[in-house]
Amino acid sequence: MTSAFNGNSCDKVQILHSQMRKIKPTRRSVSGQYAFRGQTAIAFESTLERDFLMRCEFQCSVLDVIAQPIQLPFVALDGRQFTYTPDFLVYFRLGSRSHIDYPKPLLVEVKPENEWRKHWRKWFPKWKAARRYAASQGWRFCIFDEARIRDETLVTIRFLERYARMHFDQADIEQITECVASMGSCSVDYLLSRYFPGIYRKNGLAIIWHLVAVRKLDCDVTGPLSEATELWEATYER
Repeated sequence: MTSAFNGNSCDKVQILHSQMRKIKPTRRSVSGQYAFRGQTAIAFESTLERDFLMRCEFQCSVLDVIAQPIQLPFVALDGRQFTYTPDFLVYFRLGSRSHIDYPKPLLVEVKPENEWRKHWRKWFPKWKAARRYAASQGWRFCIFDEARIRDETLVTIRFLERYARMHFDQADIEQITECVASMGSCSVDYLLSRYFPGIYRKNGLAIIWHLVAVRKLDCDVTGPLSEATELWEATYER
Protein backbone atom coordinates (compact mmCIF):
# COMPACT_ATOMS: atom_id res chain seq x y z
CA MET A 1 0.00 0.00 0.00
CA THR A 2 1.40 3.39 -0.96
CA SER A 3 0.63 6.98 -0.04
CA ALA A 4 -2.03 8.88 -2.00
CA PHE A 5 -1.39 12.52 -2.84
CA ASN A 6 -4.03 15.06 -1.85
CA GLY A 7 -5.25 16.94 -4.91
CA ASN A 8 -5.21 20.28 -3.06
CA SER A 9 -1.49 20.24 -2.35
CA CYS A 10 1.54 18.44 -3.71
CA ASP A 11 3.06 18.33 -0.24
CA LYS A 12 0.13 16.81 1.63
CA VAL A 13 -0.30 13.07 1.59
CA GLN A 14 -2.86 10.72 3.02
CA ILE A 15 -0.71 8.46 5.16
CA LEU A 16 -2.03 4.94 4.77
CA HIS A 17 0.30 3.40 7.33
CA SER A 18 0.24 3.67 11.11
CA GLN A 19 2.38 2.27 13.91
CA MET A 20 2.04 -1.52 13.90
CA ARG A 21 3.87 -2.42 17.11
CA LYS A 22 3.69 -0.67 20.47
CA ILE A 23 7.12 0.29 21.77
CA LYS A 24 7.67 -0.58 25.42
CA PRO A 25 10.39 0.73 27.76
CA THR A 26 13.39 -1.58 28.12
CA ARG A 27 16.41 -1.72 30.39
CA ARG A 28 18.78 -2.26 27.46
CA SER A 29 18.10 0.99 25.66
CA VAL A 30 16.53 4.43 25.92
CA SER A 31 12.97 4.62 24.61
CA GLY A 32 10.48 7.44 24.48
CA GLN A 33 8.42 9.79 22.34
CA TYR A 34 9.98 12.36 20.01
CA ALA A 35 7.88 15.52 19.51
CA PHE A 36 8.29 15.73 15.74
CA ARG A 37 8.00 19.41 14.73
CA GLY A 38 5.91 19.95 17.84
CA GLN A 39 2.93 18.19 16.26
CA THR A 40 3.40 14.41 16.24
CA ALA A 41 4.75 12.09 18.94
CA ILE A 42 6.96 9.48 17.25
CA ALA A 43 8.10 6.51 19.33
CA PHE A 44 11.77 5.53 19.42
CA GLU A 45 13.62 2.63 21.09
CA SER A 46 17.19 3.93 21.31
CA THR A 47 19.23 7.11 21.30
CA LEU A 48 20.34 6.24 17.76
CA GLU A 49 16.70 6.16 16.62
CA ARG A 50 16.11 9.47 18.44
CA ASP A 51 19.06 11.03 16.60
CA PHE A 52 17.70 9.71 13.30
CA LEU A 53 14.39 11.46 14.02
CA MET A 54 16.25 14.67 14.87
CA ARG A 55 17.92 14.60 11.44
CA CYS A 56 14.60 13.93 9.70
CA GLU A 57 12.92 16.76 11.58
CA PHE A 58 15.54 19.24 10.41
CA GLN A 59 15.35 18.26 6.74
CA CYS A 60 12.88 20.47 4.86
CA SER A 61 12.41 17.68 2.32
CA VAL A 62 10.93 15.31 4.94
CA LEU A 63 7.15 15.49 5.16
CA ASP A 64 6.38 12.86 7.82
CA VAL A 65 7.84 9.86 9.64
CA ILE A 66 5.86 6.79 10.74
CA ALA A 67 7.30 4.52 13.44
CA GLN A 68 6.98 0.73 13.13
CA PRO A 69 4.92 1.16 9.91
CA ILE A 70 4.45 -2.41 8.64
CA GLN A 71 4.86 -6.06 9.63
CA LEU A 72 6.50 -8.34 7.08
CA PRO A 73 6.49 -12.15 7.16
CA PHE A 74 9.80 -13.80 6.30
CA VAL A 75 11.47 -17.20 6.47
CA ALA A 76 14.65 -17.45 8.55
CA LEU A 77 17.74 -19.40 7.53
CA ASP A 78 16.55 -22.40 9.59
CA GLY A 79 13.22 -22.47 7.75
CA ARG A 80 11.11 -21.02 10.56
CA GLN A 81 8.64 -18.22 9.85
CA PHE A 82 8.82 -14.88 11.64
CA THR A 83 7.49 -11.33 11.36
CA TYR A 84 9.75 -8.32 10.87
CA THR A 85 8.79 -4.72 11.70
CA PRO A 86 11.10 -2.04 10.22
CA ASP A 87 11.73 1.00 12.41
CA PHE A 88 10.45 3.89 10.29
CA LEU A 89 8.80 4.93 7.05
CA VAL A 90 9.87 8.39 5.85
CA TYR A 91 7.72 10.39 3.45
CA PHE A 92 9.23 13.25 1.44
CA ARG A 93 7.76 16.44 0.03
CA LEU A 94 7.01 16.46 -3.67
CA GLY A 95 7.92 20.14 -4.02
CA SER A 96 8.06 21.25 -7.65
CA ARG A 97 8.73 17.75 -8.97
CA SER A 98 6.13 15.86 -10.98
CA HIS A 99 4.41 12.70 -9.78
CA ILE A 100 6.52 10.80 -12.31
CA ASP A 101 9.74 11.95 -10.63
CA TYR A 102 8.47 11.93 -7.04
CA PRO A 103 10.88 11.31 -4.11
CA LYS A 104 10.36 7.71 -3.08
CA PRO A 105 9.35 7.02 0.54
CA LEU A 106 12.15 5.42 2.55
CA LEU A 107 11.66 2.31 4.69
CA VAL A 108 14.33 2.42 7.40
CA GLU A 109 16.03 0.05 9.81
CA VAL A 110 18.16 1.82 12.44
CA LYS A 111 20.85 -0.50 13.77
CA PRO A 112 24.24 0.06 15.47
CA GLU A 113 27.12 -0.96 13.23
CA ASN A 114 28.54 -3.50 15.68
CA GLU A 115 25.17 -5.28 15.80
CA TRP A 116 24.44 -5.52 12.07
CA ARG A 117 28.03 -6.61 11.34
CA LYS A 118 27.77 -9.33 13.98
CA HIS A 119 24.33 -10.62 12.94
CA TRP A 120 24.08 -9.74 9.25
CA ARG A 121 23.84 -13.37 8.10
CA LYS A 122 21.01 -14.07 10.55
CA TRP A 123 19.17 -10.85 9.69
CA PHE A 124 19.70 -11.01 5.92
CA PRO A 125 16.38 -12.85 5.21
CA LYS A 126 14.24 -10.20 6.92
CA TRP A 127 16.11 -7.36 5.26
CA LYS A 128 15.73 -9.10 1.90
CA ALA A 129 11.97 -9.28 2.56
CA ALA A 130 11.95 -5.57 3.41
CA ARG A 131 13.78 -4.65 0.19
CA ARG A 132 11.41 -6.78 -1.88
CA TYR A 133 8.34 -5.26 -0.24
CA ALA A 134 9.68 -1.70 -0.52
CA ALA A 135 10.38 -2.20 -4.23
CA SER A 136 6.83 -3.49 -4.77
CA GLN A 137 5.47 -0.30 -3.20
CA GLY A 138 7.73 2.09 -5.08
CA TRP A 139 9.79 2.76 -1.93
CA ARG A 140 13.42 2.31 -0.99
CA PHE A 141 14.80 0.32 1.97
CA CYS A 142 17.94 1.39 3.81
CA ILE A 143 19.84 0.51 6.99
CA PHE A 144 21.07 3.50 9.01
CA ASP A 145 23.91 3.10 11.53
CA GLU A 146 26.09 5.62 13.39
CA ALA A 147 28.04 6.52 10.24
CA ARG A 148 24.86 7.69 8.49
CA ILE A 149 23.27 9.36 11.53
CA ARG A 150 25.93 10.73 13.88
CA ASP A 151 28.00 12.69 11.41
CA GLU A 152 28.91 16.37 10.99
CA THR A 153 25.32 17.15 9.99
CA LEU A 154 24.00 15.98 13.34
CA VAL A 155 26.72 17.95 15.15
CA THR A 156 25.55 21.10 13.33
CA ILE A 157 21.88 20.36 14.06
CA ARG A 158 22.68 19.95 17.76
CA PHE A 159 24.63 23.22 17.70
CA LEU A 160 21.59 25.02 16.27
CA GLU A 161 19.23 23.44 18.81
CA ARG A 162 20.08 26.02 21.50
CA TYR A 163 19.07 28.89 19.21
CA ALA A 164 15.65 27.45 18.30
CA ARG A 165 14.21 28.33 21.71
CA MET A 166 15.50 31.93 21.72
CA HIS A 167 13.32 34.97 21.04
CA PHE A 168 14.32 38.07 19.09
CA ASP A 169 12.87 41.34 17.90
CA GLN A 170 10.46 40.77 15.01
CA ALA A 171 11.83 43.76 13.09
CA ASP A 172 15.33 42.24 13.08
CA ILE A 173 13.93 38.90 11.90
CA GLU A 174 11.96 40.50 9.08
CA GLN A 175 14.82 42.57 7.74
CA ILE A 176 17.08 39.51 7.58
CA THR A 177 14.53 37.22 5.92
CA GLU A 178 13.47 39.93 3.45
CA CYS A 179 17.08 40.62 2.52
CA VAL A 180 17.84 36.94 1.87
CA ALA A 181 14.60 36.55 -0.09
CA SER A 182 15.37 39.54 -2.31
CA MET A 183 18.96 38.46 -2.98
CA GLY A 184 18.26 34.75 -3.39
CA SER A 185 21.27 33.91 -1.23
CA CYS A 186 23.94 35.72 0.75
CA SER A 187 26.60 35.04 3.35
CA VAL A 188 26.26 35.35 7.10
CA ASP A 189 29.05 37.93 7.04
CA TYR A 190 27.12 40.09 4.56
CA LEU A 191 24.07 40.22 6.84
CA LEU A 192 26.17 40.97 9.91
CA SER A 193 28.07 43.76 8.17
CA ARG A 194 24.91 45.32 6.79
CA TYR A 195 22.58 45.11 9.79
CA PHE A 196 24.66 44.36 12.90
CA PRO A 197 27.94 46.30 12.90
CA GLY A 198 30.32 46.56 15.84
CA ILE A 199 28.92 45.57 19.23
CA TYR A 200 25.68 44.27 17.66
CA ARG A 201 27.44 41.59 15.60
CA LYS A 202 27.19 38.85 18.27
CA ASN A 203 23.45 39.39 18.69
CA GLY A 204 23.00 39.43 14.92
CA LEU A 205 24.78 36.09 14.61
CA ALA A 206 22.44 34.57 17.22
CA ILE A 207 19.42 35.82 15.27
CA ILE A 208 20.73 34.27 12.05
CA TRP A 209 21.37 30.89 13.67
CA HIS A 210 17.89 31.09 15.23
CA LEU A 211 16.35 31.57 11.78
CA VAL A 212 18.27 28.55 10.46
CA ALA A 213 17.27 26.49 13.52
CA VAL A 214 13.55 27.21 13.05
CA ARG A 215 13.88 26.62 9.28
CA LYS A 216 13.06 30.12 8.05
CA LEU A 217 16.53 30.19 6.51
CA ASP A 218 18.52 27.28 5.17
CA CYS A 219 22.18 26.50 4.52
CA ASP A 220 24.59 23.62 4.03
CA VAL A 221 24.69 21.84 7.41
CA THR A 222 27.01 19.01 6.35
CA GLY A 223 29.92 20.84 7.95
CA PRO A 224 30.67 23.49 10.59
CA LEU A 225 28.87 26.83 10.31
CA SER A 226 30.82 30.08 10.02
CA GLU A 227 30.40 33.69 8.94
CA ALA A 228 31.26 32.54 5.41
CA THR A 229 28.23 30.21 5.33
CA GLU A 230 25.81 30.93 2.47
CA LEU A 231 22.14 31.33 3.39
CA TRP A 232 18.91 31.05 1.40
CA GLU A 233 15.19 30.77 2.11
CA ALA A 234 14.00 27.46 3.53
CA THR A 235 11.42 25.68 1.40
CA TYR A 236 8.88 25.68 4.22
CA GLU A 237 8.36 27.13 7.70
CA ARG A 238 7.41 25.14 10.76
